[in-house]
Amino acid sequence: MSESQFQPVDSSVTPRYAEIATFMRAARAELTSSIDIALAGVPLDLGATYRSGARQGPAGVREASRLIRQVNPTTGVAPYRLANIADIGDAPTHPLSVEKSVEVIEAFYSRIYAAGAVPVSVGGDHTVPLPILRAIAKSGPVGLIQIDSHSDTFDEFMGTRYNHATFVRRAVEEKLLDPRRIIQIGLRGTRYGDDDINYGAQVGIRMVTMDEYEQIGRARVIEEIQRTIGSKPTYVSIDIDGLDPKEAPGTGVPEPGGIMMRDAQMILRALTGIDFIGGDICEVVPSLDPTGITCINAANLMFELTCLAAVAHDRRKAK
Repeated sequence: MSESQFQPVDSSVTPRYAEIATFMRAARAELTSSIDIALAGVPLDLGATYRSGARQGPAGVREASRLIRQVNPTTGVAPYRLANIADIGDAPTHPLSVEKSVEVIEAFYSRIYAAGAVPVSVGGDHTVPLPILRAIAKSGPVGLIQIDSHSDTFDEFMGTRYNHATFVRRAVEEKLLDPRRIIQIGLRGTRYGDDDINYGAQVGIRMVTMDEYEQIGRARVIEEIQRTIGSKPTYVSIDIDGLDPKEAPGTGVPEPGGIMMRDAQMILRALTGIDFIGGDICEVVPSLDPTGITCINAANLMFELTCLAAVAHDRRKAK
């Protein structure tokens, strides 16, 4: 397959409303070793415990991402010039079983890892990062940048161990994540009890609540992210409920008083050059947002993750 087949649809030539929707108008392709960055959907929401519908997230973000152009306005990164990028479709899921879904999603991402591609994904609920990390964190624990209103560190939730509130804890226990290289930004939801976030504190996770975010400001938070993750491999997971609900009303568990979209963009742009090994945006529920702004913002965040992936790929290739 030639490199030219991976070029995105040019929206200055082909109208945005034309052709079949793919993530950010990237070429649709089957997974091969020629692909450097694999864009994928994970339509799973059986791990969500309140409002369902995140299984429609990949479709909604594909449609909204028709808006995305090709060059980052702040960093100047043009990802399609740096890497072969393709939409490889959706991971398989089981419509009736979280456990079986986790198994088949892991197998799907293991193939991406074996092909040498970096995954950038749209879920799905926040169960999704666990099988992805099982597939790609094969060389030892990695770091995590998590934008979220919840810590996702419960041992069990609703009597189950695999759901959208447990992925960080499972990943630490399975030595997929190094807790000392995890930073969570935007935590603010009301809690079930006093010990809801004790696990994170016990294992050394850096937790930046919205109260602290406001106190120290965006620039200091960026410094904290860089200090925490260092120069080693790092995964980025964005729960769309980390954004303020007026920026992302289409989500299962909206929490008032969150991060502004502008801040999220600038945080990610400031991380250009990190050793990025993959990322996701989860918990997008298109049916809960008739305005479409949730999907639009998720598509723009996906572009930011793709820029991080492209720069990381280019640096690895140069070594």
